[in-house]
Amino acid sequence: MNKIEAILQPTRVNAVKDALVEIGVEGLTLVPVEGFGRQRGYDSMSWGRTDTARFLTKVKLEVVVGQEMTELVVETIMKTARSGRIGDGRIFVLPVTQAVRIRTGEKECEAAVVLQGNA
Repeated sequence: MNKIEAILQPTRVNAVKDALVEIGVEGLTLVPVEGFGRQRGYDSMSWGRTDTARFLTKVKLEVVVGQEMTELVVETIMKTARSGRIGDGRIFVLPVTQAVRIRTGEKECEAAVVLQGNA
């Protein structure tokens, strides 16, 4: 299993969610986050004074999928979230060594709340 974390523009979240559901992802987590990348925030003018916002508002999407679904999920997020402008976001893929459903005690793939492919 892999955990895919994607830092996205808030305006792209619904389109990405819909695309992931369409390919069979059954569950995901969204977390509002703030941060900056290469652009280092942005400058704004207010009352003749320039303020630099050090952190930009983004959304972190997290989903755990089986190995066989990882590349499809990454490609779907990339295709759907891409605007071609600076700040589109990042995708990280991390190995998951164990998952346990608290309610039932199910472990591994059965506990992941998303489609595990044809397994």
